[in-house]
Amino acid sequence: MRIAAVVPVYNEKDRIGAVLARFSPGLVEQVVVIDDGSTDGTSDIVRKSGAISLRHERKLGVGRSIRDGLLYLRSKGFDAAVVMAGNGKDDPAQIPAVAKPVTQGEADYVQGSRFLEGGSFKNLPVGRFFMIKGYTTLWSLLLGAKLTDVTNGFRCYRLSLLDDPRIQVDQPWLDGYELEYYLHYKVLNLNYRFKEVAVTKNYPSQVNYSKIRPVLDWWGIIKPL
Repeated sequence: MRIAAVVPVYNEKDRIGAVLARFSPGLVEQVVVIDDGSTDGTSDIVRKSGAISLRHERKLGVGRSIRDGLLYLRSKGFDAAVVMAGNGKDDPAQIPAVAKPVTQGEADYVQGSRFLEGGSFKNLPVGRFFMIKGYTTLWSLLLGAKLTDVTNGFRCYRLSLLDDPRIQVDQPWLDGYELEYYLHYKVLNLNYRFKEVAVTKNYPSQVNYSKIRPVLDWWGIIKPL
């Protein structure tokens, strides 16, 4: 299978270079960075790295960035895409583990989980910990599935999912954080094969650890339900 990585970024000039440097040769066939209108020089660092750079001239949202990355790879004949953070939270060395259930035909969608045995996390704020646990419990109850880490953005998608007319990723309301949860919901609700795998999720620090805005972006996470 042809596998690539999708890395959405916005103003990550201090981190994206180190993230891309951790991609060892042959880890994936291609790395695609979607720069969502960064104004801090992120785009220059990405271009120098050798990764494919797709740039929005203005900030459109992380969902739009991920969608553009997935559709780009689908148009280029790739079979699967691993989506990961561009701020150092996710370890590129774990891409083979995240992609394995898809490449071996066991799953159509894989969710990384810091809470499964073998997973780990550092610098996760206490408030965020309880929010993740509560939200994951809500999803488990509503969808009748055993889930452990719904908000973890380290994921792998079989790109043929995008060919299903019941999955419409080009809807404007999915441009923010909604897209990832819309896809998660659709995969489970349409009975595609789903699996969680253990990963690390290490926040760089408890200062500016996330671009998710309290309340406003939390609604974007809940809205797909």
